[in-house]
Amino acid sequence: MKHYYLGMAASYDSSAWMKHTFSIGHRKDITALQQYLAKRYSGETILTKNGRSALTLALKAYFDPGDSIIINGFTCYAVYEAITAAKLKPIFADIDLQDLNMSIETIKQVYYKSSTPSTRIRGIIIQNTLGNPCDIKSIESFAKEHNLTIIEDLAHCAGIRYSDKREAGTVGSACILSFGKDKSIDTVSGGAAIFRHPRKNDIEAPNKSPKPSDHLRARFYPTFGAVSRGLTYIGIGGAFMRGLVKIHWVEKSADNKLDLKRRPSKFEAKLALRQLHEFRRNGEPPLRDFCYVHDRDKLLKELQHKGYYFGGFWYEKPISPTRYYHKTSFPEADCPNAVYAARHIINLPNYYTRRSLTPALKIIKKYLEEGTNGQK
Repeated sequence: MKHYYLGMAASYDSSAWMKHTFSIGHRKDITALQQYLAKRYSGETILTKNGRSALTLALKAYFDPGDSIIINGFTCYAVYEAITAAKLKPIFADIDLQDLNMSIETIKQVYYKSSTPSTRIRGIIIQNTLGNPCDIKSIESFAKEHNLTIIEDLAHCAGIRYSDKREAGTVGSACILSFGKDKSIDTVSGGAAIFRHPRKNDIEAPNKSPKPSDHLRARFYPTFGAVSRGLTYIGIGGAFMRGLVKIHWVEKSADNKLDLKRRPSKFEAKLALRQLHEFRRNGEPPLRDFCYVHDRDKLLKELQHKGYYFGGFWYEKPISPTRYYHKTSFPEADCPNAVYAARHIINLPNYYTRRSLTPALKIIKKYLEEGTNGQK
């Protein structure tokens, strides 16, 4: 099926489209989602406008301005923005190319290199990139040894389990979720922060409703996606979607503004709770498969010719998207694996079926990096 890479809502069938577009949310749905998350992750829960707002509040709750935080050297700008908004300093650790996560070795390397009287390293953000679980046991042991607070970011990985069978989100002092486009839980926008351990600092929970413009964008995004998908068959689906972005009727995930005062829409809370229940019934959510390729630009053009628009893949840069990369002062020399991954990675949307991807996978196979079997 031809369509642009727009997030789960853009590929809804008619039933899912109806449930999203005409869903009626109530205050009880906000409460029900908070209670569900509080029980599942054993902590006090607040709902937020998006994932970066949730992460900012979690960081403010457990750290003081000027503290440094170790983070994955292969991540999105939303994580970097949350750290700087909390007046903290990011310390980037390089990744293992097999799972895209920082390893205990790279964590130790940056910790001992960067830990000085003027650099107070106080915590670690665990990401589990694209749903691939990190070596949580080693990282947790190191964190306890050095009195580092762990924050788990579940944007990619809500519902997965670590090798020791613990669910992601049940290890750190806090965990956060994003309900944005193309996340594990996708209601177009929204997020949550769950505080599992006593907070060091007081924070104010968001209590304002979403702006009407944000609410309407979330409500009608599946409709815009369906129209764009149809127009793709006559060659103007991309132009249609770009036009909607230009007039702000559609918002790219990376451009969803941080806002510590607002919560998600009531209908989004209802949809998020439904998806969380589906995780329980169906088991763990699918990984977002990835591989390393050569001539990626040429590959993307060939895929596009066959109707597969993978131009929105994560990541074009170690800290994506490209348009924000210059703000991060990313230490490329210290994170060669992250730089390699950003230049060669292709990852597949988690809402496609294997059957619908079969032609695309045949094309990708021709471009795989030699000796990597798709992974270096």
